[in-house]
Amino acid sequence: MTQVLLCGAIIVTLSMGIRHGFGLWLQPITQEQGWTRQTFAFAIAVQNLSWGVFGIFAGMLADRFGAFRVIIVGALLYALGLVGMALSPTGLLFTLTAGLLIGAAQAGTTYAVIYGVIGRNIPAEKRSWAMGVAAAAGSFGQFLMVPVEGLLISSLGWKQALLVLGGAVLLIAPLAFGLREKSFGGGSAAPREQTIVQALKEALKYPSFQLLMAGYFVCGFQVVFIGVHMPSYLRDKGLSPQVASYALALIGLFNDFGTYIAGSLGQRLPKRKILAFIYLARSVVIAVFLLAPLSPASVYIFSSLMGLLWLSTVPVTNAAVAQIFGVAHLSMLSGFVFFSHQIGSFLGVWLGGLLYDRTGSYNIVWYITIALGVLAALVNLPVRESAIVRPRAAGLPQGA
Repeated sequence: MTQVLLCGAIIVTLSMGIRHGFGLWLQPITQEQGWTRQTFAFAIAVQNLSWGVFGIFAGMLADRFGAFRVIIVGALLYALGLVGMALSPTGLLFTLTAGLLIGAAQAGTTYAVIYGVIGRNIPAEKRSWAMGVAAAAGSFGQFLMVPVEGLLISSLGWKQALLVLGGAVLLIAPLAFGLREKSFGGGSAAPREQTIVQALKEALKYPSFQLLMAGYFVCGFQVVFIGVHMPSYLRDKGLSPQVASYALALIGLFNDFGTYIAGSLGQRLPKRKILAFIYLARSVVIAVFLLAPLSPASVYIFSSLMGLLWLSTVPVTNAAVAQIFGVAHLSMLSGFVFFSHQIGSFLGVWLGGLLYDRTGSYNIVWYITIALGVLAALVNLPVRESAIVRPRAAGLPQGA
């Protein structure tokens, strides 16, 4: 159990830590290349959508053949994508590398695949807590990597910084050996109660699964809009680039606490109520941030509070999916829920760039994030968390 948690946590730290800093590249790249913010934002939007689409298939492959092979391929794609991001001379190539390629890489090196391993190897009574630990690792990656990325950009330049990260991300490959599962040693998993198609049909028709997907859509919209566009928003308001770097780092630091607390509470409290609180609290924090006078202090307070709520939805949502449907197809089902998250991410980051270019302001998108948070709080309240009742095959336990 310790090996799975440790290796999974470090992999998520690297993968999520690097991608959380992409907003720092928005202004250096667009200014040197002569691109609009929408060009950069669209590439990152494609990245999030690609992550969601490929995440479904990465989850299926991880459930069928084990996470080890999927993570190795993901690490290689990540390195290629970062190098391509640095060397792309046109917006189209930038979208293909920073967008499509890195998105596919993240699908194989982040939560859906890692949570599948955790779900299969951690007892149910500790599952939500363990997922909280993995999510906290991703947050620590943000706290650790964003300042490092800012330092690399300032000292080496944005192109060389990306090349250095391309080499660093290959460290994921040896860590994947710590997630090899004996049940996949022969290329096939143990017998299951359902086929992939049966599990998918059951989930997509289940109202609570649909509600969890709707809430996760909002999560993606909010966090990716803020993560990518807040550095530029703050610079537009006259604050230094260091304020933006510290702000993103604080989000990562406090998210360590938020995700761990949310995962732990998920073992004792109704998960739907935890999720509703998180989404509503985000809306309140954003509204107060926009109303208060802007200063480095207000930014740091906002980042700390938002950090507590940042990825705290991740362990709770995935633990709810595992609790309802079992763990046999958890990576795939988590991939589908995450696909909804990434559709929201696509719209959040793309609309941020589009509406800024058209209006010269991020205000409209900020208001959308507030309204969506209230909506997400409402749709999570009716979720039924009890294990789904399905006919049992002879000799097989119900659920998982």
